[in-house]
Amino acid sequence: MQALVLEKTRLLRLREIAIDEPLGPHDVRVRIHTVGVCGSDVHYYQHGAIGPFVVRAPMVLGHEASGVVEETGPAVTTLRPGDRVCMEPGIPDPNSRATRLGLYNLDPAVRFWATPPVHGCLRPTVVHPEAFTFKLPDNVGFGEGAMVEPLAVGLHAAGKARLKPGDVAVVLGAGPIGTLTALAALAGGCSRVFITDVQPAKLALAATLGPITPVNVREQNPGEVVRAATGGWGADVVFEATGMPEAAAQAIDVLCPGGCAVFIGMPGAPVPFDIVAAQVKEARIETIFRYAHVYPRALALLGSGKLNVRPLITDHFAFADSIAAFDYACNMKPGSVKVQIELA
Repeated sequence: MQALVLEKTRLLRLREIAIDEPLGPHDVRVRIHTVGVCGSDVHYYQHGAIGPFVVRAPMVLGHEASGVVEETGPAVTTLRPGDRVCMEPGIPDPNSRATRLGLYNLDPAVRFWATPPVHGCLRPTVVHPEAFTFKLPDNVGFGEGAMVEPLAVGLHAAGKARLKPGDVAVVLGAGPIGTLTALAALAGGCSRVFITDVQPAKLALAATLGPITPVNVREQNPGEVVRAATGGWGADVVFEATGMPEAAAQAIDVLCPGGCAVFIGMPGAPVPFDIVAAQVKEARIETIFRYAHVYPRALALLGSGKLNVRPLITDHFAFADSIAAFDYACNMKPGSVKVQIELA
C-alpha cells in the first residue's frame, strides 16, 4: 500500500510499503478517511527522536485517525462494515501489570502508532483491535473523529486535576492540546478559563469557544491578570501545555494556595522548578502521559454537542499532498491550529 514514510530525519516519501497485518478474530480492518498531524509527528520529522523513542528505520507517520470499517474478525460483536469509527492508537499488553491495574497508557510494552518502531496510520487501511475502535456518533464527522485523540489528552488532564464546579483554570499554551484542554476544563465544570500564548490569532480563536479569557504573554503578566480577576487568590488549576521550560517553571506563580498544577507538555530541556514556591502553597502536582479510558467520554461529549472542536480544524490537505502538509505544519501561519490530511 502507499503510505507516508519517514525515511530518516527531514526526509519524507509518499511511497509503496509492505505492511503485514493479518485480521485476527477480535480485529477490524478500517479504511482511513482523515488523519491529524500531531506535534509529535512533526518532531519525529524534524529531529528523528522524542526522548528515548528514536527513528532507526523507515516508519509510517500519523496516529490521530478516523475511518470506515471494511471488514471484521469472526469474534467482533460491536462493529460492522460501514461503521464510521475513530481509533485509540495505543495497544497495550492485556496481561501486563499496568493494564491489569487500569493504567494501560503506562504499559512499557504498549504499541503506539507512529512511535518507533511501530508504523502509524497515514496509509489507506489499518487493522486494529475492536476494543480500541470506537463508533462515531451520527452527528460527529470524520474531522472531529480524528480530533478525539488530542481531545483525549485534554480530558485525561482534566480528570487528573479533579476539577470542581466553579473552578478557575489557567492553560499555558493555545496550541491544539492547550485549546482542547481549555474545552475539557469547561466541560469538567470550570466557570472560567484563562489561556496564554504569544500568537494573537490563536488567542482570538480560543476566546470564541466559551468563557475563555486570552492572555498574550508578550503584553501581559499571566499571574497579575489572574490574581486581578480572582481577588488576589489565583487559579484553582493550572495546565501546562507548552512543553517550554520557561512556562513550566512559572506554572506555580498563577496557582492559588492548595491548587493543582497539571503538566501536559514535555519539555526538551531541564525545568528550573521552584519547589519552595510549590510547598508554601501546598500545591498538588500532577503529570500525564497520553490517556486511558477516555475515548468513550470524549465521543459522548462531542455527540451531545457539549464540546465543539470543529473550529480548531484550520487546514486541510489531500493525501497526495501529505509532504506539503508536514512542511506546512513545521511553520504554520499564526492562526492555524490543527492540520488534517484527508485520504477519502
